[in-house]
Order: sequence, then structure tokens, then C-alpha cells
Amino acid sequence: MSRWIKPEDGQSQRSWKEQEVKQKEKMAVLLMAYGSPRTIEEIEPYYTHIRGGRKPSNEEIDDLKRRYAAIGGVSPLLKITQSTASKLENRFRSRPERAEIRVFAGMKHSKPFISEVMKQMASEGITKILAVALAPHFSRMSIGGYQDAVRRANEELRNQMELHFVDQWYNNRLFVEKWAKRIKEARQKYFAGEKSVFHLFTAHSLPERILSWGDPYRDQLYESARSIASFLALKEEEFGFAFQSAGHTSEPWFGPDILDKIKTLRGERGEKTYSRNVLIAPIGFVSDHLEILYDIDIEAKNLARELGIKLERTSSFNDSDDLLDILESVIEGSGFLAKEETPKQLSSL
Repeated sequence: MSRWIKPEDGQSQRSWKEQEVKQKEKMAVLLMAYGSPRTIEEIEPYYTHIRGGRKPSNEEIDDLKRRYAAIGGVSPLLKITQSTASKLENRFRSRPERAEIRVFAGMKHSKPFISEVMKQMASEGITKILAVALAPHFSRMSIGGYQDAVRRANEELRNQMELHFVDQWYNNRLFVEKWAKRIKEARQKYFAGEKSVFHLFTAHSLPERILSWGDPYRDQLYESARSIASFLALKEEEFGFAFQSAGHTSEPWFGPDILDKIKTLRGERGEKTYSRNVLIAPIGFVSDHLEILYDIDIEAKNLARELGIKLERTSSFNDSDDLLDILESVIEGSGFLAKEETPKQLSSL
């Protein structure tokens, strides 16, 4: 709670008023995720929203319904994201200097939409927010979309809130260390005693045209993979990268696709036989959702089984203490919590 402080002798009325305004400032962190339908009935409007208002074909809707049915009907993404926000706020409450900082969760393509959550934040008197997408690597097409949604919502609210952004956090030290930890745990769990394990890093594919914008997405992913591999002291032949979950459009998307990559791992090149033990580390994702639970756990595993490959994946961060540690580090490094004045828009760490 804010408290009144008597101004020192000689302090100007203007500076006293500025201090009073600053004391009343209410800060919040907005965690943003992609979104997912909560019921079968929400699949069509969700898919339509992703496509910018263009309704998908019946075949496309049926295919998406089939994939959601295969993972139990709904994605756990919303529940995980809201739990992450709640746990992060509880962490703040345990620290006197951060006890009043709120944490909210907003979705890009489903309820609760970012705009809806920001209306709630404004109604609760929030004046300054740090928006963090729960995706570590920046692309104008992905993270840029989250940030545009925040700006539009704030404009509709007559710019009531001071906006700060974290663009990317793939190069956060804890992000690399926590990923290395999960890979070690998975290797011990699934491949204990095996001499040869191929580590396949993956992320969501995007259209290749983003390279014409100078978009850093692909390079950041490759840097993440190399950093984690270096931390684990992996040799060049022990790891690689593949993209997954590409959209069904006519334009080219980043590759190699995960399924094509798995096929090459079962073959031979010259005298070298590739490992038949594959551990997938989906470093472009934070939570379990359709792209993890179906594209990897069902589709990729089925292909690997047909090819005689033992394929496993690391556990996701979800709402774990590992992710909370990373997010706290990212928020701390952003300068958002600093006492001095900060720029209205913050870039990455």
C-alpha cells in the first residue's frame, strides 16, 4: 500500500506532485500465450481467428478436431498459463519489495484474449505493465503479433497504461541451464546406459519470407541449440535441428521438417550409421499443447516406431519452478522493476 511522505524543506511543489504520482503507480506483468480452444465447439472460431477472420474449410476443421481428440479433447495450455501467472504472483507476494505487483495471463487467439485481460487490468487501476510472451525467440510474425495486440488494446483504453515489452529471452543464462538440466534428466530416464543418443532440437516453423525482413527467429533458435549443446559438451554429430508444425500453405516454410529429419536419422550416409536413439528437446516451446502432445508425442513417435527408432522427448517447463526462475530472471533483467525512470518500451536482455 502507498504511504504519504512529508516533503523535505525546499522541495518544489512540482517534484512533490511527481513523487505522489509515482507512489500511486500500480505495476503488473502480463504473460501472453498463443491460446487454444477450450471445447470442441470453440475449434472453428479459434481456427478462424488464427487465419485473420478467414473461415477454414470443413476438411481443415475436421482435421484439427481429430488431432485435439487424439490428445484428450482439449489442450492444457490455458490452464498451464494461468497457473504460471498465479504462481509468479505468489512469488512476488512473498517479497516485500514486489508484493503489490500483479500478474495476469492473456491469450492471442482465444479467451481470455489479451484485449479482455487488459480491460480487467485497467479496471483494477494498473498503470504500468511489462508484457512477456511465453515464447523465448523473437519474430515479428509471432512476438510482434502479441505486442501489436497489447498496443491496440491500450489505444482502445485511451493509453491508460505505460507499456514495456520483453522482445526475447532465449539468451537468458537460466534458460540455457534449465534446458540442459531437462535434457540430462530425460537422457538418464530414457537412455541410461546408451552410448549413442542423437539430440534433436525443435521449434515451430514459420514462413521463409520472414528472412526478407531481417527477422532473427531462425538465427536465435540455432544459437539456442548451440548454446545448450555446448553446455552439455555435445559433439557436432550428437545434435541437430528441425522445425515442426508448419502451416498448410503454398509458400515455403523453414525446414527440415521434424518427420523428414527423423527419416534421415534412420538411414546411412557413407559409412556412418545414424543413432537409433533420438531425444527431442522442443526449445521453441514452453508448455504442453497440441504441437507437443500431438505433433511430437503421437505423430513423430509413430513414425519413429515404424522406422525402428526409440524416440523420446524432454518434459516441458509448463508451470514448474524452473520456468518461474527463468521468468523472474527475465523480468529482473528487463529493468521494469528498477526504481529509476525506465524507457517506455524495453528491448530484450
